[in-house]
Amino acid sequence: MKIAIIGTGYVGLVSGACFAEFGHEVTCIDRDQEKISRLEKGEITIYEPGLEALVEKNLKAGRLMFTTDFIPGVPEAQVVFIAVGTPASRRGDGYADLTYVYDAVRQTAPHLQDYTVIVNKSTVPVGTARQVARIIGEVNPAAHFDVASNPEFLREGAAIRDFTHPDRVVIGVDSQRAEEVLKDIYRPLYLLETPFVITGIETSELIKYAANAFLATKISFINEMANICEEIGADVQDVARGIGLDGRIGKKFLHAGPGYGGSCFPKDAQALMRIAQECGVACRVVESVVEVNSAQKARMARKIRQALGGSEGGRTIAVLGLSFKPETDDMRDAPSLTILSILLEHGAHIRAYDPQAMKEAAKLMPEVTYCQNPYETCEGADALVLMTEWNEFRALDLERIKGLLKEPVFIDLRNVYRPEVLREHGFFYYSVGRVTVRPRQ
Repeated sequence: MKIAIIGTGYVGLVSGACFAEFGHEVTCIDRDQEKISRLEKGEITIYEPGLEALVEKNLKAGRLMFTTDFIPGVPEAQVVFIAVGTPASRRGDGYADLTYVYDAVRQTAPHLQDYTVIVNKSTVPVGTARQVARIIGEVNPAAHFDVASNPEFLREGAAIRDFTHPDRVVIGVDSQRAEEVLKDIYRPLYLLETPFVITGIETSELIKYAANAFLATKISFINEMANICEEIGADVQDVARGIGLDGRIGKKFLHAGPGYGGSCFPKDAQALMRIAQECGVACRVVESVVEVNSAQKARMARKIRQALGGSEGGRTIAVLGLSFKPETDDMRDAPSLTILSILLEHGAHIRAYDPQAMKEAAKLMPEVTYCQNPYETCEGADALVLMTEWNEFRALDLERIKGLLKEPVFIDLRNVYRPEVLREHGFFYYSVGRVTVRPRQ
């Protein structure tokens, strides 16, 4: 099947490469000529494990191509996926900004010829598909098309696996013909017995927001439990295990830390709240989740301040990890942005290292000193903060770290290490939702 994908950002690029791997002929279209030129050479513009090899393979096979031109990709396509970015909010009011989505639709519509299914792959509010259909009808009254919703559920760092071995495929349609076309595109997944959720368009649009809001809820919930644990001397990791073994709850997303970030949870929670407000419906749980997450980031800054004796002014802090999660260079709404900004405002000096995100982080926090490895980062610092749990930070040479720091202060915001191990190595060890430990005398 011939597919056109509008937008070569994270969702568009991963989807295009994976559809090509399924055997479809895929044309990825983007107006950014520099990006397209790089992609044509197999140069990936984002960091995602395995993506570069997948793109290179399908470029060579002739199943994947990149262009700035809508012709012939759109006129020949049986399916056009709209996969452009949706910024966090419009005018700061929390509503999803659909400018790019509607612009992409207006540019696509004139080129539609034979029957085509237009699919919203971008995360968009309920009702967007209806607006897309209206725009196409206005721009190209002769167009023969259906509009569908097919939300993505890709985790950064595991996107290829998520696309090729998904928990489910959600398809929102109004017509049997559109349903059959989309089922045919995803036919390779039938061999894996992947569940398909075939539903109405509005329901499909809401599913993505509901899923992300629920996962964000689990994160904020366990962070609140962590705060209680610190006050009563309990261990949040044991609490998480104790409740996560309940099949009704599940163990995923029950890891205490500095709060959620990234491209999805913050903006989707805000957008869901605005959708509810527009409908005159209360969304109190999600509102609380957002408030808890914001407070958690501020609490982490206070934790670091307390570990430094009550003031970070003039102190040097080593920070390992900047991206919102491991295996990505994404800095969007990363907890590090809020936490480090607070520390910098209070006079701290920050030395930082991240395996992938430093280039992007430097644009957002130019006052930070960026280092080449964890040990250079720790040289002469008053404390070490583990911000993001990259694998290479899980087995640090603790004796070497201790020798590089001015004081043996280790603040683990991801609970990567066991407190007794840090005590044996002579550290003052602070974590999230666990008792602070001090060196053995």
